Amino acid sequence: MTYRVIALDLDGTLLDRKKRILPESLKALNDARAAGMQVVVVTGRHHVAIHPFYQALKIDTPAICCNGTYLYDYQAKKVITSNPLEKTQARRVLELLKQYDIHGLIYVDDAMLYEQPSDHVIRSLAWANTLPEAQRPNLLQVDSLFEAAERAGSIWKFATSYPDRVKLRDFAEVVASEMGLSCEWSWHDQVDIAQAGNSKGKLLQQWVESAGLTMDQVIAFGDNYNDLSMLEAAGLGVAMGNSDDAIKARADVTIGDNESPAIAEFIYQRVLG
Repeated sequence: MTYRVIALDLDGTLLDRKKRILPESLKALNDARAAGMQVVVVTGRHHVAIHPFYQALKIDTPAICCNGTYLYDYQAKKVITSNPLEKTQARRVLELLKQYDIHGLIYVDDAMLYEQPSDHVIRSLAWANTLPEAQRPNLLQVDSLFEAAERAGSIWKFATSYPDRVKLRDFAEVVASEMGLSCEWSWHDQVDIAQAGNSKGKLLQQWVESAGLTMDQVIAFGDNYNDLSMLEAAGLGVAMGNSDDAIKARADVTIGDNESPAIAEFIYQRVLG
């Protein structure tokens, strides 16, 4: 099979624990593009939180954001296609967050909003402060997420977090069963809530087919449960060594972890070799 697209998750996959792209990965991906391949970012992140990585990669493909909720064109600075939450749905999610006393960020339009700074928010703000001002994400504190949701043009997703995984799982099960929304684990203590039917794999396939290609021509790299849809839909799904065993079992191949140059080595061996 001749592969034409490399699809990459960011956190836990292309990024190391310090939120950096390894120089080996940058070189391998640049060499892949020079050989005619397209590189596409497929992330749970908001588009405002991937500026430094997109610029480091020097790519011109649109980014698949918020677990397949929307496709963002960085050149035109606009959303190409999207499937956001409805405001009535957002209100109910916020009610359940309050009921369970679980922290939630709401991803809207061009910003990520929160009421109280959780560990997740504190880590994100600390990372943002290491970046040049032009690359910092819009992570803003608001008085009321209910009011912010009403004012929003588009509501992309909720990033909910809680240290007690059992309680977080119970909350997600209620959201999924009562509302039918997509609930995917994107980190060990984080569940992302998005519109029903949204997934990385689904929007990646739509974009790939719009480019006149097929998913058989895609190599996808990921590490977490929100990556499974694209790992299983791609011609070759590659799990990182830091993935849970359940992710590795459903991928085609497992490589080294995100702290090692495993992605670069795999590209040179299996794609450019």
